[in-house]
Amino acid sequence: MGINLKKALKNLGVLILLAMVVGSVAGYFMGESAVVFDPLGRIFILLIKMLVIPLIFISILSGAMSLGATKKAGKVAVITLSFIFITSIIAGLLAVVLGSWFEPGSGVDPEVVKKFINGQSIEHTAAASLGFWETIESFIPANPVVALVEGNILQIIVFCMLLGFGIGTIASDKKEIITKMIDGFLDALIWCIKVVMWTAPVGVFALMASAVGTLGFDIFAKLANLLWVNIVALLFMWLGIYLLLIHFFSNIPVSQFLKTMIKPQVVALSTSSSLATLSVNMEVAERELKLSKETVSFVLPLGATINMTGNVIYYVLATFFFAQFYGIELSIGAYTAVIITATLSAIGQAGVPGPTLTLFAVLIAGGIPLEGVPLLFAVDRLFDMLRTMLNITGDTCCAAIVDKYTNN
Repeated sequence: MGINLKKALKNLGVLILLAMVVGSVAGYFMGESAVVFDPLGRIFILLIKMLVIPLIFISILSGAMSLGATKKAGKVAVITLSFIFITSIIAGLLAVVLGSWFEPGSGVDPEVVKKFINGQSIEHTAAASLGFWETIESFIPANPVVALVEGNILQIIVFCMLLGFGIGTIASDKKEIITKMIDGFLDALIWCIKVVMWTAPVGVFALMASAVGTLGFDIFAKLANLLWVNIVALLFMWLGIYLLLIHFFSNIPVSQFLKTMIKPQVVALSTSSSLATLSVNMEVAERELKLSKETVSFVLPLGATINMTGNVIYYVLATFFFAQFYGIELSIGAYTAVIITATLSAIGQAGVPGPTLTLFAVLIAGGIPLEGVPLLFAVDRLFDMLRTMLNITGDTCCAAIVDKYTNN
């Protein structure tokens, strides 16, 4: 069958990939004069920045409201939420170790990087170096409104998590009104994001032309470094952490778990969606792993929306990639901010299209320039396939552990 060109050109992913190719070719032939396209790239970055703060506010608030409502599920909810938070932190720490060890973004001439970001200073964007308790104190907003105005991501997340938990516990008749309002805002924001993302091909073209014109095709080698380090981290989390948890904290043999998960993993790989894989994952968990219907019906739908260890790994590694790319030394405070923001942003990811978009919030928390992020848009599908496969594996691992400790 021939390719339907008209249909293909209506697909945003195809347009972004095409923009990446055309931008790369333009950058190759134009050289450093390709910086003439920089204004288009900057406009795209500004459009994204415009939506990041309201997106984080609404999505984290919505996710926290759902978590607050799960208290009625008692022991099941406690074990499930503990598993999600602990494994997400482990995933973040794993990404920190591998990102620091392999340094996928290092090796670019600082003078060339300055040309790429149009000569602006990088140093002023780096996160301040704070001690442990100073860092913890910096998470708490003295005034949430000021935190919103200043775009302090971590303070916004802390406030939204607390407020969301509170809303999740109030009477259902009052909560219903607030929930509908928040859901309406989230739907409106998603519409805005979709509109802005249709400008992505122009932004990606401009930034790729500037990147290739300034850096040459070395930029693709750097992206390949990020990809293989990401794969190593995902494999370690899957074959190391999750299988150890299955072995020590569930009633399922490791070999059976590995064999059974092949089917939902293939679906996850092809769809890049935890929710699209949910029905298959629930079926194999009940029929082949013999987990109780009650456990599966609670844990897997909840996990499909908030258990995102694959996303956490990607966010942290991508942050390290750009920090190394720009030659920024991250402080302990910045490390902490990146891990916490990556974890909570992943939990608040449900209903938000394009995980790479949420990466902007993590970079802001770490004090990293945002100009390079659109370079990842064209290859995000590949990263998304891999992280989704890990996410749904974590969901089933969680269900197996919950089933053992709540049904015995």
